Amino acid sequence: MTASARGLFRATGKASRPVPVRLLDGSYEKADSLEREKDDFYPTPPEPIRALLHAEIERLRDFPAIWDASAGDGALVREMEAMGLTVIASDLIDRGMGAEIRDFYDFETAPARASVQNPPFQECGWGNGKARWLTHALDTLDLEYMALLLNWSWPGAGGLAPFWAKHPPARVYLMRWKIDFTGQGAPPMLNAWFVWDRKHKGETVLRMLDRKDARQGQLFGEIG
Repeated sequence: MTASARGLFRATGKASRPVPVRLLDGSYEKADSLEREKDDFYPTPPEPIRALLHAEIERLRDFPAIWDASAGDGALVREMEAMGLTVIASDLIDRGMGAEIRDFYDFETAPARASVQNPPFQECGWGNGKARWLTHALDTLDLEYMALLLNWSWPGAGGLAPFWAKHPPARVYLMRWKIDFTGQGAPPMLNAWFVWDRKHKGETVLRMLDRKDARQGQLFGEIG
């Protein structure tokens, strides 16, 4: 799920066609011998969303509903609903979890003012997507709050500088463990939650999340 797919290719262990891989900065890397999952689909393990909820639950409770526009198999939806949040789910692909099947770019107005997603990485980077996903969310849909799970190195692409200047995140949560999206062990990269929040004033705040922050049992106690 990175703009440079090489790490995840290695983790998934699938054979690929011999084509070059375009990197975040627009350059090309020699093709790996492994390929991405169809439709860029890598289900999110529970720990990342539980850690985000631990950090952001009070802000999320300000909204009547949270929108997951890349709901996939419902991994994020289930965790948010377990915390008592109302979630609206949509996705381009029907994966059997009851989401509205609709292209994210077909939305001219957002069904909720807040969104939490594990988006398609290739639509968020610069080399391929030109930050298309983020621009649509923040400019066209004018979301008040958005939390996206992205590669930690995502902001390093030079082409993203104008976008970053226009839409600096309110908070960035670096997860100090590598997320195993494939379930095959040896995950290759660090990820972070990038949170845009119009309520926030001032510079971007960097915070750290550890596995201990994904303490779902205590979170249930807090809402019980």
